[in-house]
Amino acid sequence: MSATKMSRTLIIVGLIIVATGLLWPWLSRIGLGRLPGAIVIERENFTFYAPIGTGILISIVLSFVLWLLNR
Repeated sequence: MSATKMSRTLIIVGLIIVATGLLWPWLSRIGLGRLPGAIVIERENFTFYAPIGTGILISIVLSFVLWLLNR
């Protein structure tokens, strides 16, 4: 992979992360992040949240988008 293609890929990934961060308040309203498969452990002063279902869904969507871009 050439340096130009690698830098373009990193910029696109960075923009996707920024867009997700900016859109997160609206994405959480539609239930993204609270899909089945989320692990929530609540203690007195501690809360652990692992959104496994959301991670799998995002992985599938991103894999599909990247597959389309590489065609």
